Amino acid sequence: MKYHPIINRDVKTRALTPALRTSTLRPAFILLATGILLAALILWISVPDTAKATRHDASGESIALTLPQAPTAAGQAVITDSQTSTLALPAIEPLADQAAPVEPATVWQEITVKSGDTLAGIFSRLDISPQQLQALLDKGGAVKNLKKIYPGQVLRIASSAEHGLEELHYPIDKLSTLEISRSSEGFDVSTSHRTPESREKHASGVIESSLFMAAGKAGLSDNLTMELAGIFGWDIDFALDIRKGDQFTVLYEDQYIDGEFIGHGNILAAEFINNGERYQAVRYTDSGGKTDYYSLDGKSMRKAFLRTPVEFSRISSRFSTGRKHPILNKIRAHKGVDYAAARGTPIRATGNGKIVHRGKKGGYGKTVVLQHGTKYSTLYAHLSNYKQGQKVGSRVKQGDIIGYLGSTGLATGPHLHYEFRVDGTHRDPLRVKLPGAEPLQKKYHDDFNRKAEALLAQLDLVRSIQLASNEPR
Repeated sequence: MKYHPIINRDVKTRALTPALRTSTLRPAFILLATGILLAALILWISVPDTAKATRHDASGESIALTLPQAPTAAGQAVITDSQTSTLALPAIEPLADQAAPVEPATVWQEITVKSGDTLAGIFSRLDISPQQLQALLDKGGAVKNLKKIYPGQVLRIASSAEHGLEELHYPIDKLSTLEISRSSEGFDVSTSHRTPESREKHASGVIESSLFMAAGKAGLSDNLTMELAGIFGWDIDFALDIRKGDQFTVLYEDQYIDGEFIGHGNILAAEFINNGERYQAVRYTDSGGKTDYYSLDGKSMRKAFLRTPVEFSRISSRFSTGRKHPILNKIRAHKGVDYAAARGTPIRATGNGKIVHRGKKGGYGKTVVLQHGTKYSTLYAHLSNYKQGQKVGSRVKQGDIIGYLGSTGLATGPHLHYEFRVDGTHRDPLRVKLPGAEPLQKKYHDDFNRKAEALLAQLDLVRSIQLASNEPR
């Protein structure tokens, strides 16, 4: 017998035989196996026939899942729904091929119009079909502006490979833009407008030889000069009445977009001193949207008739009862005023009226006669041609073109013969007292007076500065 010091130092033990090892382990193994089988049986009995589980679909909503289960053993109690267990399953992501369809890419391009460019050529370069261009032009209206493209303009065009033209922005002018966009019914067309920034300016001058030279020296454009003459044109004949030393003072607006000057706006107030007589006018818009120029007493600067039918022409013959006719060579009353100007100069109706004669009229040559109500009529003779689209019976407004200056009939050269009749009697067009237009309504007088006083105070200040600068030093 071998001594084992660890097991027992005092007891001498003999080696275990195989028979002894088997007899010792078998009861333990049987006990362990029995426990495992018992635990499995208990678990199998405790699980219900069905188990409910939930998961979340791609939209985040819960979905109930029914899991099959083994049948219960005979004689076992039925498990109720309250005993159902819940299993949490991971959310299911949508498949890649279920994603929303991708819209075709839209590409914006800025196209600068070059010399010789047409809209058809530009569309062709962008692979936009001619049919779309035609469908667009067929819309008419504001779209007609696209036929007027010129070099230097910039068009913004959006297109896609699938649809062709998507959007188009075309600058009609510095303030207005034509906007076209695709819709389910074709194309939608609209026009957007920008409001410019207005800055008040002033100018003052003294006439030495002509209004245009004095106005240009003062910094007024030709258009503003024409507007100034138009304001006072019912009271002053700018072809006859202008004198050296006449003065003018103007308050007007300059317009800007993004800090860039784009042009002149309206004259706000103006003063003209002609042959020592002072005329003043103020621009006023009432609450109804009507805009006009009024004198300080609220009377419209407009009259029922313009003083002259031809702008800035020269008077070659005045109204006279004893003039010698240049062609007939005998004394014959000249019952009108002759205005000499270049052939083809536009002739304007001096008042609202109806055309009662349009054709040749003896020595008058080609003639137009207008009837203004029951009391007044005007005659325009020696025309080279008539304004197209008008005829006897047509209505015209003050300032409308009715014909063009010429020398038809008994005339030695191009000029307009103009007559003014009151109740059928000839009157001197340069001296007849013209009826006034409708005055400002009384309900606006207080508001007009407040605004007019402020503007006229500015005019006085500008005039004072001008006079001080002209004094010798």
